[in-house]
Amino acid sequence: MQEAIVIPPYVILGLRANPGQWAYVKVNADDVTVQSLTPSQYLKFKESIYDQDWAKDENTLEIDFGAFDFGTPRLILPSSIGNGLGYISKFMTSRIGGDLDSAKPLLDHLLALNYHGEKLMINETLDTVSKLQKALIVADVYLSAHPKDEQYSTLEPKLKEWGFEKGWGDTADRVKETMQMLSEILQAPDPINMELFFSRLPVIFNIVIFSIHGYFGQSDVLGLPDTGGQIVYILDQVKALEEEILLRIKQQGLNAKPRILVVSRLIPDAQGTKCNEEMEPILNTMHSHILRVPFKTSKGIVPQWVSRFDIYPYLERFSQASPDAAAKILEVMECKPDLILGNYTDGNIVASLMAKKFGVTQGTIAHALEKTKYEDSDLNWRKFEKKYHFSCQFTADLISMNAADFVITSTYQEIVGSKQRPGQYETHAAFSMPGLCRVVSGINVFDPKFNIASPGAEQSVYFPYTEKEKRLTSFHPAIKELLFNEQDNDEHMSANPFDPFPFSYYLAYLTYYCLLNRGYLADVTKPIIFSMARLDTPALYEAFGLTVIEAMNCGLPTFATNQGGPAEIVVDGVSGFHINPNNGDESSNKIADFFTKCKVDAKYWDRMSQAGLQRIYECYTWKMYANKALNMGSMYGFWRQLNKENKQAKQRYIDILYNLQFKKLAKTIEIPDFVTPKHQERAQTRPTRPPLAEPQEPVRKVAPRGTGLPQMELTKRPQPTRYIQDGSTLMSNATKPLIVLVSVLIVAYASKNLYRFFK
Repeated sequence: MQEAIVIPPYVILGLRANPGQWAYVKVNADDVTVQSLTPSQYLKFKESIYDQDWAKDENTLEIDFGAFDFGTPRLILPSSIGNGLGYISKFMTSRIGGDLDSAKPLLDHLLALNYHGEKLMINETLDTVSKLQKALIVADVYLSAHPKDEQYSTLEPKLKEWGFEKGWGDTADRVKETMQMLSEILQAPDPINMELFFSRLPVIFNIVIFSIHGYFGQSDVLGLPDTGGQIVYILDQVKALEEEILLRIKQQGLNAKPRILVVSRLIPDAQGTKCNEEMEPILNTMHSHILRVPFKTSKGIVPQWVSRFDIYPYLERFSQASPDAAAKILEVMECKPDLILGNYTDGNIVASLMAKKFGVTQGTIAHALEKTKYEDSDLNWRKFEKKYHFSCQFTADLISMNAADFVITSTYQEIVGSKQRPGQYETHAAFSMPGLCRVVSGINVFDPKFNIASPGAEQSVYFPYTEKEKRLTSFHPAIKELLFNEQDNDEHMSANPFDPFPFSYYLAYLTYYCLLNRGYLADVTKPIIFSMARLDTPALYEAFGLTVIEAMNCGLPTFATNQGGPAEIVVDGVSGFHINPNNGDESSNKIADFFTKCKVDAKYWDRMSQAGLQRIYECYTWKMYANKALNMGSMYGFWRQLNKENKQAKQRYIDILYNLQFKKLAKTIEIPDFVTPKHQERAQTRPTRPPLAEPQEPVRKVAPRGTGLPQMELTKRPQPTRYIQDGSTLMSNATKPLIVLVSVLIVAYASKNLYRFFK
């Protein structure tokens, strides 16, 4: 049982047998009869607690996206959730298999491939499936007579005579492999061959990534409002995507130049950052840039930063009206993009508008869906509306997740949570905002558009401790003296108390307490903070757990919470250890047991270290992420063509919701009168950090967020959210310094005992 509503003599229950599988019943307490309910009926009972008139209104607006899923195959197994790419491959196989006419859509897709007008793969000579099959047989015989490493340039004239163009491969062997894959697909397609073939198609050269809110930059943005881990995620993502695209272009035998644009907002009052520069090259890339476009109103360009909660009135003009983002993208790329990716609510809604405008494949990445951060935020939306405008945000999230061709998530739990709690997307399946709309089918978590593609750690920064040649060993004496000397001096002071070292999350309170109050770390705190031979992440809940991946990537045996993302990253007892944050005795015994085994078996540490590294290399690297993301772009691009009619019908429904609800709601958000920015030094204008009890996390350590504890809004927590959520009580600012002190004493006591243990 997940939810219960008591309206005497009835008890209405929301039952969740498995992740993503809900049933609703009404129990009569008088005669113990049970009646099944539809999602609409169940939501009416919930609404009656908040707004009886709305619940009784027969003309209430009901939103039902499930009515447009008639062209999408139904999945029912929980194990299928998040594995959309594999199932799409199977569905495509069944659609184009059987006879030659069924393969005609694939032929049309190949004929449409080009790069700046230059034909790729095949030309109009091969305008039927039968002609293509015969040409492939002839080409196979021809290629078999040539050395495997012979370059495509020497093969090109003959292949062109038969109707083949560039893009099959850079050598005779690779060209032959790719052609054989297509021959097998045309004869008897199978899912594995289908996915591999589409991974070789020259489809994606130009990518646009939208990240609108906050200060999107590569330096001097730490601590600024709405600026966190999403930026690090995207910058690492861009580097990985560019590397993979360049590798594929080489293997395809092409001489193409890819372009990746991260489109964000240009902020004239940039607070000393580069956010007032229109174009900025992305470091460690060759063909990727940040493109910044300003917000505009009837009064001109908006100069100041705008909160992510107040951003909605600016988005349509930002995305569509010339000469804004759409025109700038075409100007820079000299063509329309092949793939558009959105980030967070604002970036995703803009990506939806832009993908519709250009007619290209769209993917979305939520990072965090605000609906799950606040208790009953849908039913209580009016209470939050003035400050957070959840009516706009939830509507925008619905639009973008339904408009997207595919959705990228970091973990399974981000989609459907666990047995105890629904996931971020799952909470959008059925919900209500009394007085506005009733969503009876917002999203189907079994939809094959959902894919899990986990990010990795930056390999140049996080690498196994055994790779000594990469370590800056010359600094070891200075670092040791800095951290463990008996006396403080000026050399040990932090140059900027607002830019602390990137410590682990669970030491953030202690670190910030020292740095923000003294500007340096005292001797008593240094051993506690810096003696990090083992990394422990005992959070109540982690949406993903990037710190866990970073630790395992360094070869450290890792203990992590058994809630959220770390539960998927770490295989308990194999590649690390799960600890229960709600059971201190069990957790401490598990950690002590590990140390005991290390003392008895000197190789136990190394075995756990290698197992953790193997887990990372198999599942959590940016290279794997980029490969999977590009495969999604290629395969879902073809899938949207196969389901063109269904896509168009759903888009009409989305257009109605966007124009009649979202735009109307966005207009209710007041646009303030902005002042002309003053040119001041950053040290004078930079927004102050939050108080000690609300430390902002270092950018390098922030992972994509999900359900769990409420997070900071701008520089402080929202006032209405003083409630118990997920078994943890939000603390008042007055109690947190005491918690910090207690934490220090506990760590000191534990360190002392460990010292005695090993001594």
